[in-house]
Amino acid sequence: MHVLKAGVLLGRLHLKSTCPLTVRKVLINSCRACSSGIIPNELIRNIGISAHIDSGKTTLTERILYYTGRIAQMHEVKGKDGVGAIMDSMELERQRGITIQSAATYTMWKGTNINIIDTPGHVDFTIEVERSLRVLDGAVLVLCAVGGVQCQTMTVNRQMKRYNVPCLTFINKLDRLGANPTRALQQMRTKLNHNAAFLQIPIGLEGNLKGIIDLIEERTMYFEGPFGQNIRYDEIPAEFRSEATDRRRELVECVANADEQLGEMFLEEKVPTVADLKAAIRRATVQRCFTPVLIGSALKNKGVQPLLDAALDYLPNPTEVQNFAIENQGESNEVTKILMDPTRDDSQPFVGLAFKLEAGRFGQLTYVRVYQGALKKSEYIYNTRTGKRVRVQRLVRLHADQLVDVEEVYAGDICALFGIDCASGDTFTARSSANLSMESIHVPDPVISVAMKPANKNDLDKFSKGINRFTREDPTFRVHYDTESKETIISGMGELHLEIYAQRMEREYNCACVMGKPKVAFRESIGAPEP
Repeated sequence: MHVLKAGVLLGRLHLKSTCPLTVRKVLINSCRACSSGIIPNELIRNIGISAHIDSGKTTLTERILYYTGRIAQMHEVKGKDGVGAIMDSMELERQRGITIQSAATYTMWKGTNINIIDTPGHVDFTIEVERSLRVLDGAVLVLCAVGGVQCQTMTVNRQMKRYNVPCLTFINKLDRLGANPTRALQQMRTKLNHNAAFLQIPIGLEGNLKGIIDLIEERTMYFEGPFGQNIRYDEIPAEFRSEATDRRRELVECVANADEQLGEMFLEEKVPTVADLKAAIRRATVQRCFTPVLIGSALKNKGVQPLLDAALDYLPNPTEVQNFAIENQGESNEVTKILMDPTRDDSQPFVGLAFKLEAGRFGQLTYVRVYQGALKKSEYIYNTRTGKRVRVQRLVRLHADQLVDVEEVYAGDICALFGIDCASGDTFTARSSANLSMESIHVPDPVISVAMKPANKNDLDKFSKGINRFTREDPTFRVHYDTESKETIISGMGELHLEIYAQRMEREYNCACVMGKPKVAFRESIGAPEP
């Protein structure tokens, strides 16, 4: 019935439209296997896309969603075509062309469910990257082929190390003038101390980027069609054969240094098969001993599908990552860690972590990563910090700002709850007796403070409402009232961070704000006694 309605609607649009309308593909993804049947852990990947500013994270996510059939059309960042990228759902993001809030989505690729979180690049929004990496099993570190390893790349790398998140590297923007993927790889080795090697090399660079050579399968990939959706495989061109052979040897050496089984084969001078090499890369990547490096250009639709294949082949599923809960023992100083069981059924009691809060259209939206057991709609769960029992009124899965209602979720899933009163970092369990809390999220200290007040004194109520909401959502946004100077002082991670909140206050609460330097309270003291 829904498909019939969609067809009628498309027909009407076609008749009304003055410009020629081309419907390229009808994509029917009505049967989301995650909500109807239980997908096994082996067919689940939870990945994040992180990088320095303007490395192409959101563009890459847009391409991933298009090639996996999650969206029917691709749009560009900054909303140049009046639409904007699907993951940049906030109006401010489309206007400025930057990602401000991390956005979650899910899609299917070759029968595997991939949960993706697209994160911001600016250091001002570092908490978004921090809490996303806390709940993810793997990540894609995007590098710009021109800029290479930059300051925020090093911050993101440090966060991945903190939460022990295995990663792939995707060197993007090979079509840009001055692109040099070899220099970017060298910087990864020297600046980030990664044992990294190319899995692919490009055929041409900048404006001459024609295709990609796969070093593992030893073949060439050409991305054809208007959106690069058709991949044509061919032999390696004669002029690139010697370079491909050298790079493949380098790849085998790097993996052999990190993996014992391949190391033995290397010492015995055996030639590894494609299956041996892939298995060794997976083992080394999951243990964070090796970083596979892939290349491409998301904007020019090249290299995205092989990146998805690599995420399936080399990044861990929820069973391959150990997650621990800490048992709260009152005043005791001993820390008891309990290993979470990632089995996707309700045999174990539910344990989940609320890692992000957002004020949605229907009240507070709480993002939750399920670590153990199952959660069903209308069930009661306990907040271990407050001891309160709350009812799950609505359970949804997220596709940017679109919500899809589901009846139940299992260990390894990322979902959202409505109407739950909690704070970021709270742990939820199925039993009140289970005094557990998941390992906490690192919150950096604010670095800048400014005075803020509403432009109109009549807007004080709106101002306090907005401030309360923002402090709940963002742990790096702090507010205090200075009794001496009679000013409200807001603190954050940078000027852009506080500027964005001032603009959001005006847009979302219709409360224009004035920002300025905090006043300093001067005091006099006796310097020396008079003779």
